[in-house]
Amino acid sequence: MTEDEMRKRLETLRIEHRDLDAAIDALSGLASGTGAHDQLQVARLKKRKLRLKDQITLLEDYLIPDIIA
Repeated sequence: MTEDEMRKRLETLRIEHRDLDAAIDALSGLASGTGAHDQLQVARLKKRKLRLKDQITLLEDYLIPDIIA
């Protein structure tokens, strides 16, 4: 994977992460008065969001090297 491809993938992951955040917020607002099904969906979305964050962090670490001063 080239650096440009990694940057595009990183941007795609960031967009998906933001979208999941909005979906979780929307479902959380609706789930306050509904059943466990919505809570389960929120939990699954949160897990997906954490996996995306891990992927984002890995790509950022690769693309932005640590500079020891």
